[in-house]
Amino acid sequence: MQFTIEDRGTYTEVIANGRLNMVSAPTLRSTVDEAVGAGSRHIVVNLAATEFMDSSGLGALIGCLKVARQAGGDLRIACVQQQVRMVLELTNMNRVLAPYDTVEEAFAND
Repeated sequence: MQFTIEDRGTYTEVIANGRLNMVSAPTLRSTVDEAVGAGSRHIVVNLAATEFMDSSGLGALIGCLKVARQAGGDLRIACVQQQVRMVLELTNMNRVLAPYDTVEEAFAND
């Protein structure tokens, strides 16, 4: 899985491309840690190219949310694919990590 960081002005977009599982979860955490360490407090994880996520990936997203909130910001997810949405709904984590249809919508009302 590859992660790309892009500065969008008021937020930082982390583009996740591939499978979010136990192999790639630590990389997601370090990528978000890097963005927060560089001063970004509002993070959007773009999951448009993430076709699969397991419990390790979900745990990584929750860990990244905690890091962003501890820095005084927030982490949101966008462009969620069907399998990822199913994992979020089955675990009720969609209440904590509400998926947005587009990256732009994630912080549009803040």
